[in-house]
Amino acid sequence: MHKIDMELVEMTLDVMKFAIGRLSATEHQIGKPKKYEELKRLVGDTVTESGVGGEYAFNLWKEHLATANVPVDHPRNLAFVPASPTRAAIMFDLVTSASSIHGAYWMEGAGGIFCENEAMSWIVSLTGLPAGAFGVFTSGGTAANLSAIVTAREYWRRDDTYKREKGLIITSIGAHSSIKAMAQVADVDILLVDSEERLTGVDLRKTIDGLNFHQRKRLFAVVATGGTTNAGIIDDLEGIAEICETENLWFHVDAAYGGGALAADSVRHLFNGIERADSITIDPHKWMFSPYDCGAVIYKNPELAKAAHSQQGSYLDIFKDEGAHGFNPTDYQIQLTRRVRGLPLWFSLATHGTKKYKEAVERGLELAQLAGKMIEENPNVELVREPSLSCVLFRRKGWKPEDYTNWTYENHKKGFALVTPTKWKNGDSFETVSRFCFINPDTTENDIQMILASMN
Repeated sequence: MHKIDMELVEMTLDVMKFAIGRLSATEHQIGKPKKYEELKRLVGDTVTESGVGGEYAFNLWKEHLATANVPVDHPRNLAFVPASPTRAAIMFDLVTSASSIHGAYWMEGAGGIFCENEAMSWIVSLTGLPAGAFGVFTSGGTAANLSAIVTAREYWRRDDTYKREKGLIITSIGAHSSIKAMAQVADVDILLVDSEERLTGVDLRKTIDGLNFHQRKRLFAVVATGGTTNAGIIDDLEGIAEICETENLWFHVDAAYGGGALAADSVRHLFNGIERADSITIDPHKWMFSPYDCGAVIYKNPELAKAAHSQQGSYLDIFKDEGAHGFNPTDYQIQLTRRVRGLPLWFSLATHGTKKYKEAVERGLELAQLAGKMIEENPNVELVREPSLSCVLFRRKGWKPEDYTNWTYENHKKGFALVTPTKWKNGDSFETVSRFCFINPDTTENDIQMILASMN
């Protein structure tokens, strides 16, 4: 398996040809999933005792399996939080994989980690955090949020008073699902402020004042959101920071989706207060045009993260020896084994410069505003709320929840677009509505018009 022969050379050329075709194409099929049984019928058994051969397996991929996926960078994929990695980043993802770098310790991955840190320095500069703040790339927002909360919990438990206490954090119902998931993994309780709109300092103050004595004793962190996934809402970061400082609480900002907008001059002021956070999550694989998977967690004081996450073992001692001195990413988040997932981002930034990034993010913001105007001019639809960042919530007048679902599947089945419904709290109940999320600068006004027209 590890020998070099002519078959390997030919297979490499085939793979590179496929990659070049994918990178240079201006249009892609949106793709759609097939049931397991159908895929099995199409491709048969692929993992066998003797193997089916690289050429045969690759043809199965190209003919049957590749089209059963939805590319995140399709210009009419406006569901969830899509992505649009630059061609430079995708190219260097190939280099990253081919280089076989273990990115946990400087001793093994100094060159790759250096590049990651160059990209990280730019991201940290966008936050306005004080000198000494730094971060590390993770697999995504869930791992970043978990790493931050574990750091906060361990810092809190330095006081022996809290050693046996189960911690408590406060966030809003508008926070990402990963906040509840990581709280469960970290074994901390979570208190949700019942508002999908902007979480304010007033809301937080009222919630804290309503805690009983034991709850207040267990409260150690507040999680604000810098751009909610559902609607692009940015919490009152200044007001929340003020209370966290007064109450001696860890202030974490989940800006996994919205953090890319820190690069946009037009909305940067909306994030004022983020520079007072103790930790921040940003996903470059969302609005910083990096391939999956690439998240990031940033700390005001990285030494607190190191105290919480640095792993010990006789087999790891050499990595921390003076002879291997350097930045060890594994010390600052939950993973030991890691690829240098920030490397494609570095290459793209080095290739294009940060100005191009600002322009691409601004285009997403512009598309959201354009979509809002189109919706206002269309008699069949109406805005649920004003567009925020690159998210637009809107309703089709007269539709029931099943109408949105059927419309989504019909457009997807045609290979036209992927736009999915969501729920928005309307009074005491949740309403099913539709949602755009613009990331890809290649999405056009005509794309938006065609999608809205398909609702007629």
